[in-house]
Amino acid sequence: MTPILAADLLQRALTLVLTVGGPMLFAALAVGIIISLMQAVTQVQEQSLTFIPKLVVVGLVFMIALPWMIRAMVEFTVGMLQSLPQAAQ
Repeated sequence: MTPILAADLLQRALTLVLTVGGPMLFAALAVGIIISLMQAVTQVQEQSLTFIPKLVVVGLVFMIALPWMIRAMVEFTVGMLQSLPQAAQ
């Protein structure tokens, strides 16, 4: 495996990880900011108040984005398997 091929593989893998994980992370971030603002305004400092909405929203985003995430990961895996003979040279 050449260094160029390895660098390309690493770049594609990191791009896939960020693309697949990004929607759930951004949803958790948005909910966290909203809940934190509500807690600051109302001065209610309950830990479960931040955890439960994040869990629900991330779960919903995961269920909605699951077909797209699976498709992206399958396409990456197929591309990896197809480039395997090239990497063995």
